Amino acid sequence: MNNFYNHKAFIDLNPSQKEAVKNLEGPLLVLSGAGTGKTRVLTARLANLLFSKKTKPWNILAVTFTNKAAKEMRIRLEGLIGPSANSVWLGTFHSIAARILRENAEIVELNSNYTIITPDDQVRLLKQIMLDDEIDIKKFTPKSMSNLIGKWKDKGYQPDDIKISNNDYFANGKTVNVYKTYQLRLITLNSADFGDLLLHNLTIFSKHPDILDRYQSKISYFLVDEYQDTNTIQYLWLKLLADKTKNICCVGDDDQSIYGWRGAQVGNILRFENDYPLAKVIKLEENYRSTGRILEAANSLIVNNKERLGKNLKTSSKDGEKIDLISVWDGMDEAKRTSLEIESLHSAGFRHDQMAVLVRAGHQTRYFEERFVDIGIPYKVIGAKFYERMEIRDALAYLRVVQQPNDDLALERIINTPKRGLGTNTTSLIHSYAKKNNISFFSASQELLMTDELRPSVKRTLLNLINKFLDWNKQNKEIAHTDLAFKVLEESGYIAYWQNEKTIDGEGRLENLKELINAMSSFENLSGFLEHISLVMDGDNTADAGEVSLMTLHSAKGLEFDVVFLPGWEEGLFPSQRSIDELGLAGLEEERRLAYVGITRAKQRLFITFAANRQIHGLWQGSIPSRFISELPRHILNENIEGNIGADSSSYNQIDFDLFSKNASYGPGFFRAKQNGIAGINTYSKTRIDNNILNSNTQFDNGQRVFHQKFGMGLIISSDGDKLNINFDKAGEKKVVSSFVKLLD
Repeated sequence: MNNFYNHKAFIDLNPSQKEAVKNLEGPLLVLSGAGTGKTRVLTARLANLLFSKKTKPWNILAVTFTNKAAKEMRIRLEGLIGPSANSVWLGTFHSIAARILRENAEIVELNSNYTIITPDDQVRLLKQIMLDDEIDIKKFTPKSMSNLIGKWKDKGYQPDDIKISNNDYFANGKTVNVYKTYQLRLITLNSADFGDLLLHNLTIFSKHPDILDRYQSKISYFLVDEYQDTNTIQYLWLKLLADKTKNICCVGDDDQSIYGWRGAQVGNILRFENDYPLAKVIKLEENYRSTGRILEAANSLIVNNKERLGKNLKTSSKDGEKIDLISVWDGMDEAKRTSLEIESLHSAGFRHDQMAVLVRAGHQTRYFEERFVDIGIPYKVIGAKFYERMEIRDALAYLRVVQQPNDDLALERIINTPKRGLGTNTTSLIHSYAKKNNISFFSASQELLMTDELRPSVKRTLLNLINKFLDWNKQNKEIAHTDLAFKVLEESGYIAYWQNEKTIDGEGRLENLKELINAMSSFENLSGFLEHISLVMDGDNTADAGEVSLMTLHSAKGLEFDVVFLPGWEEGLFPSQRSIDELGLAGLEEERRLAYVGITRAKQRLFITFAANRQIHGLWQGSIPSRFISELPRHILNENIEGNIGADSSSYNQIDFDLFSKNASYGPGFFRAKQNGIAGINTYSKTRIDNNILNSNTQFDNGQRVFHQKFGMGLIISSDGDKLNINFDKAGEKKVVSSFVKLLD
């Protein structure tokens, strides 16, 4: 027995966790359910490998999906094994791949100081290429082209791997040519995009088996976090590296695979036992986060998925409160009801920063934001990133050129920022010269300065700027990178530019620039900082203390809150009709996994709401509850199905759950419509009240309650032939045609 088994970090583990930590040899799949302590297991397993002296820290590769997860694991590991934790190959897929690429860059015709370009720069470069190829960028946008190429790279496709039949629907069949030109242009710029990091690794490994063998021999043990989120190229990369020892431990949860839209393949984790026939599978099912009723809801929901390995979350904690299932009239009513619950819970002692509203689609946040502002509930919409702000991108572009003068995209971004008389005509001339001579934008600028192609004033300005960059590049080796950054921003005129902007916005941007330099102090040099920035764009966002979090379900993965609100559980909205239409059963199952993720974010209280009506594109549409509601055990629900959703509503007391089934999802929206004589309700779709089913021969009288497809419920106040003056509950007084109105009384 090694010393680690006497360590508190091991003793405190439950039996399943201990089993995962003890199994060090051969392939291992750890199915880790939500809140089951997977990070503790990964860290303890790493420590056990070193305590047992089976290997050295530099012979272990541990990959995660976010820098935040990697940082947390490294901190925990340092607490267990000390400074040697820094010798472990621990980071994201892209950071590890970037390291391997820098060590072998010449094989793919790059220099070791290559630049990792940003998504914005990708789009700008593709725009240039598409215009040169006479592609209509209004019809076929550079952003779409970038997404398409990104998908190909995620699948491990080089330009020669793409068949014409796969791309002739886009850009008149020119996508392969654009992809080829784009890759050649990146080589000229001594640059790579995110997708290239792994793609170039595969090229290196396939063309040079000796290099692959070197890494296979160097890395003896592999640990992979969130394996269910791996895409095709990540899967291939891992399989190649681990093929020699097969000492690979993958930790993941097939029930939380929710990123299919960005290339994640749930099949990777499902086929693990086929890939590694001697694999051992250990299930972590003891949940340390949620109450018993919340876990029962999650288990009952996810069991309806067919493509899963299967596990059942359990807890030793109390059952807790029932899940509140609440019907509302519309989105505004939903936001109002949610805000009232938040205020009540806050009065009862729950902190705002431990409450979250998790929506399926971004557009759902509008009502909540408006309501929270109106009544003063502090909130934060998760999404904005520090490094995506304009002034930060500009500053980083300056520093990228200082680090690597051939970074054309960075130089073109700031050559006239702040404005210095180097406008479109000048940049077009330099760009054309660079393309004609197959040199960088920086080199083309230097050569043009030796000619009379430029006007004297432009020539002087450009010469001054180029000389500054040459001087800054030299000082990069002589002074601290933080001092250099301040010097660059000051001497370029960028700081003065915002100082002259006598507004609160200008002051805020200056503060952000100061914070950027502060952030640089944590890194040894400019190169390390710039690489970190390129790799850090992974959505690691958290809400500020004291604010209710408002975010999408996708953004909430990995987070937890005492109280969670899940609005919009209606057919068509959640599950998303688009996902079902595009992917069929696979789309429905991913939607159900997304619902499972939402439920398991909650620790103590969970609220699910659904509306009878939604206003979509200016039209009111009736809704039926999500089929996911029918999959929740009725005995754990606190049904708050109001008898009067609106003053005009026909009364009902509860959802008739007996009519819910695996094949149908009828609910209040259906019964309400049925009671009102409105036909044409379609199962599994947003219900519409079509004009052709409304009775145009009905006699309307003043004082009658009616429903209008666009304006909702209202009261007739006068009539003139087939024209009705109606005072609508929410739209006010309107004149409408009687054939568009349905009598409710």
